[in-house]
Amino acid sequence: MSGNELRFFLSCDINLPVTFRIDRLEGNLPQSESDSTVTGKTRELYVECALYMDGALFGLPTKTRLETAAQQYCWNEFITLNTKYRDLTAHAQLCLTVWDVSCGRNDGLIGGATVLLFNSKKQLKSGKQKLRLWPRKEADGSFPTTTPGKVPRNERGELERLEKMTNKYERGQIQRIDWMDLLAFRALDQIKERESSRNGNSHLSLVVDFCSLEHRVVFQESDVKSFSASPVSPTNELVVVWDPEVGRVNPSEHKQLKLARSLTRGIIDRDLKPSSNERKSIQRILKYPPTCTLNGEERQLLWKFRFSLMSEKRALTKFLRCVEWSDVQEAKQALDLMGKWETIDVTDALELLSPVFESEEVRAYAVSVLERADDDELQCYLLQLVQALRFERSDKSRLALFLVKRSLYNIELASFLRWYVAVELHDPAYAKRFYCTYEIFEDNMMKMATSVNGDENGFKLWQSLVRQTELTAQLCSIMRDVTNVRGGTQKKIQKLRQLLSGLLSELTYFEEPIRSPLAPDVLITGIVPAESSIFKSALHPLRLTFRTASGGICKVIFKKGDDIRQDQLVVQMVSLMDRLLKLENLDLHLTPYRVLATGPDEGMLEFIPSSSLAQILSEHRSIVTYLQKFHPDEDGPFGITATCLETFIKSCAGYSVITYILGIGDRHLDNLLLRDDGRLFHVDFGFILGRDPKPFPPPMKLCKEMVEAMGGAESQYYTRFKSYCCEAYNILRKSNNLILNLFHLMAGSRIHDIALDPEKSILKLQEKFRLDLDDEEAVHFFQDLINESVSALFPQMVETIHRWAQYWR
Repeated sequence: MSGNELRFFLSCDINLPVTFRIDRLEGNLPQSESDSTVTGKTRELYVECALYMDGALFGLPTKTRLETAAQQYCWNEFITLNTKYRDLTAHAQLCLTVWDVSCGRNDGLIGGATVLLFNSKKQLKSGKQKLRLWPRKEADGSFPTTTPGKVPRNERGELERLEKMTNKYERGQIQRIDWMDLLAFRALDQIKERESSRNGNSHLSLVVDFCSLEHRVVFQESDVKSFSASPVSPTNELVVVWDPEVGRVNPSEHKQLKLARSLTRGIIDRDLKPSSNERKSIQRILKYPPTCTLNGEERQLLWKFRFSLMSEKRALTKFLRCVEWSDVQEAKQALDLMGKWETIDVTDALELLSPVFESEEVRAYAVSVLERADDDELQCYLLQLVQALRFERSDKSRLALFLVKRSLYNIELASFLRWYVAVELHDPAYAKRFYCTYEIFEDNMMKMATSVNGDENGFKLWQSLVRQTELTAQLCSIMRDVTNVRGGTQKKIQKLRQLLSGLLSELTYFEEPIRSPLAPDVLITGIVPAESSIFKSALHPLRLTFRTASGGICKVIFKKGDDIRQDQLVVQMVSLMDRLLKLENLDLHLTPYRVLATGPDEGMLEFIPSSSLAQILSEHRSIVTYLQKFHPDEDGPFGITATCLETFIKSCAGYSVITYILGIGDRHLDNLLLRDDGRLFHVDFGFILGRDPKPFPPPMKLCKEMVEAMGGAESQYYTRFKSYCCEAYNILRKSNNLILNLFHLMAGSRIHDIALDPEKSILKLQEKFRLDLDDEEAVHFFQDLINESVSALFPQMVETIHRWAQYWR
């Protein structure tokens, strides 16, 4: 039994009204007598819903709206009863009767069906239920009923089995694999058509969708504290027995813990020193990743030697995890010790801002540590710190005030903080909190006499940031106009340039310079229409060239209709890992281009002049030939300069490691780009943390052509590539705590691949670091990964299919 199956709700604890959805009617309606006499008559149907408890009507029946349809009757209507889940009995039944108001009084009854709300295991039914209607019979609420909607066991066939599996799939009990699901549902439709043609749709069924909660709901009456014993089965069937003590605290253990952690014990514990075995156990615990939960024995060990651990700064986060915060005296002890503890690093302070720690004092301590970080380091974590506002106890938290205060004195921090907060205003659950932060930021900046530069007061500085939003709004309007133009990409480009030169000519030369949303320290003065274009893709993103106040240009891509918050996170991680590698004197020539989400479905990306590997291989046949064009050297390796080849090898190594750690999926030759100086980089991160639409993806994207550009798998350059990979992997493994903490702070974000299952996502990331290996073992492990990826031939076939799809697009 998995861990998830132990989690459930009790029906007596759910103070919500019973809700379900009447979906549709399947099958052919029976012909009524009035149909034969009146031709061209439209039939109008409604469903009557009544709740019965132990055979007696409970409350008034509810009716759906009238539905008229030529082929299929589909209500898709939610019904909310006055009865709450906590009031249901074990034999609560829902009676559903379909009526036709267009027929006479005698012919109006189409059929009825009754369904129990709890199954035989006393679990509340959820998901779609297909109920067979009893023709010309009103649903019977007696127990047992005479009109059961469940198909009798002896009549169930392949179709019923498949529908049961589909229901499990929709409830998330079957893993989703997009490409396989597509094939399965196509086959399912064919089976349905074949079965309906064979049976002639003889049975009429009503599809009802019961709501699904986060966990299973088990029946229990309000005044009963335990379940009745399950009847002993004479057969060998497995009997499910519920243990009411599961999850409860053992009273004797709790008493022992209270005594061990009492105030009087503090005097004794102060002089305690761990033995050599205890010291080893403590060191092992301190090496645990932040995702690891401490067991009772480990928690007790850290508490026992808390005084001797105060000089060990790494131990503070682990110590705070073993505190029983509901105990006022124990919490007070812990907070007193926290103030005297050796000050922790900034990277560990991020862990204290995760949802695990709810104490305001602990979170305030974490902010005090963050105050030591310089602006460059703070900008590396700013995206996650804004997300951490979700976990604060109040809207005007210490963290919110800290972020506002620091941003007032740094224009880049100010611009990015404003955008990160503004995007979260679209989240209804936390809109109020982020709006409060936005207001605090605006009020504080408007009151500033002078800005950081000394040439703008706070009011003008805020207005310069607001103009960024006005610019993006105008770009969204342009995209709508351009998208509506019929014809190919060339006609859309002409329309774009006409708009920029004509109706929207104010965008060619701004009245006042605007700070670039991507690089706030750069002032842009207008768009160059002749150098602006549109990419050939489904969403038609704009490629815009801006003039800068210094006389240069900057090129950006503006997208609308695509959520780029996931790309923003991945590129932020690439930038952070680049910084970590350079701190260890390893520059792998990465390209962390700038990405900024300006809304839930829009954003800007820095345009880097480059060519895709698909295009390079099509035009130049090989990567080496392409690099020879820009960096020829007859005496150099493969006819190119040694510097260019070294840049290519290093960038390949860097992205191989990073894409492996972050689990980047959907890699193909069109989203691997190469710059003229030999730097390779990745774009389009629609699938991360192990998700991939392609079957059997290799551990990392390292295609045959890239290896050939290094001279093949036996060359010295390929050996150097593997050496860079292993060195980078071990450097990043040392910073696993920082990376895991940053992803943990994103747990509440609406980034798709994290939101699917935040806990599982972080564990997948943790697995990639292989924390169970030492550095030497990690080198051997990563070399095996590289060899496995190079020898994976199946992805080459998928590349060919993808190129065909791109061509016909």
